[in-house]
Amino acid sequence: MDDLHYLPAHQLLAKLQSGELSSEQLTRLHLERIGQYNPAINAVVQQDTVRALKQAAEADQKRASGDSLGPLHGLPLTVKDTWEVTGLITAAGAPALKAYTPEHNADVVQRLQDAGAIILGKTNVPLFASDIQTYNKVYGFTRNPYNPDRTPGGSSGGAAAALACGLTPLEVGSDVGGSIRTPAHFCGVFGHKPTRDIISMRGHIPGPPGSLTQPDLAEAGPMARCSQDLELLLKVVAGPRPADARSWTLQMDPPAVSELAQARVGLWLDDPLCPIDSELRDGYRDLAGKLEQRGALVAKAQHPLLNLAHILPAYFNLLGSLMSPSLKASQRRQMKWVARLAPWLTFFGPVTHGIGEYGRGAIQPVYQWAVWNETREKMRHQIEELFDEFDVLLTPITPTAAIPHDHSQPMFKRRITVDGQQRSYMDQMCWIALATLLGLPATAVPIGRTQAGLPYSIQVIGAPGADLTTIRFGHLLEQAGLAGFTPPPQR
Repeated sequence: MDDLHYLPAHQLLAKLQSGELSSEQLTRLHLERIGQYNPAINAVVQQDTVRALKQAAEADQKRASGDSLGPLHGLPLTVKDTWEVTGLITAAGAPALKAYTPEHNADVVQRLQDAGAIILGKTNVPLFASDIQTYNKVYGFTRNPYNPDRTPGGSSGGAAAALACGLTPLEVGSDVGGSIRTPAHFCGVFGHKPTRDIISMRGHIPGPPGSLTQPDLAEAGPMARCSQDLELLLKVVAGPRPADARSWTLQMDPPAVSELAQARVGLWLDDPLCPIDSELRDGYRDLAGKLEQRGALVAKAQHPLLNLAHILPAYFNLLGSLMSPSLKASQRRQMKWVARLAPWLTFFGPVTHGIGEYGRGAIQPVYQWAVWNETREKMRHQIEELFDEFDVLLTPITPTAAIPHDHSQPMFKRRITVDGQQRSYMDQMCWIALATLLGLPATAVPIGRTQAGLPYSIQVIGAPGADLTTIRFGHLLEQAGLAGFTPPPQR
């Protein structure tokens, strides 16, 4: 049973269904695995041992009597500590919430439990899920399993690290600034940011506990060690909120590709506003060449919106508006200065293009937001033209593989190194912006390792609603031996 912790979730479920494995055995195996490996990386920050084992025993009894709890019957898993789980603290990395215990499950958590899943515990996040690294004053920081001196990413960094170490077979992340895709990229696992609004965010922190609004730009999505498990979990957690289920149901388009030889693949690998490491670029170009060898139609994508100069100002403006309600008066004053001084910030060091719009978005009146929102909707309509030509668009996720830990403040003074050059820390949000701004499905697929042994991924973007196409494309890459999860050393 020593190798079960790295089996895909769909294979574990098959073993549970056949009786080869019991839920109680599998739950104990993961709890033991957490006890053995978690202290070194600090990915799992809470465990619900007693309740999990009780639910596992009940799941086994139900199966023995012929009752089915759903597609995840008896499968143990962890959830990101931004999701409210009844009876478990949901701190979201915030000292103010370190004792907060919800009375109701988040909609996503309820869907997991209704499908028969067993919640083992919670995985670590940055303060209010607001960083590209995972650290906070409540639980400390999480290390990358491939190199403890590097971050696993954020905000779903604990989730990605737990998957990479075999502590959980599935996770549900959340993503507004790449918080699913970046940790998946840094930790060599699969992650999917879905088409906008197909998964309920009720019960997610932030916003504040009790919020009912579906936030702009933010999405929940599955994380796993293979693309087939992404599809399995997406179909569990996606769908209308309970009240909305009276009027609509979700029916996703089938995959547009069934083999690589028929795939039409667009490439957007370079933009002068956000250069990427040459090692990653070479890896992406090598992947493109191998796709051509297998018969795929591969071409450089040409479209007016494949230009960060167009995308980033709108993205940062709407992101600033999203964050505005949580700002204190002193922070709003700071945002005014950010907006005013944006043209001169380059005198103090590298600056991410369009970042001044974040400050403007945080303080703008609603009529200005409405103009930006309409601009975004026109862009969303316009991008459909690209996917008349291509089934998927391949892009980087961040400029580098996993970066060293850097928890210095203020955040805007942090730097990353790209091919020996200092770049703004916020450049890590550039390549995720297109899919986030336009609500497009985007799947992070691990395709290689750097010379230093760090994993890296490609971002597979599709048309609105084409979630099963981007996930299936990742699966085809796996089948062709061009992608896949590889465990970290000594795990």
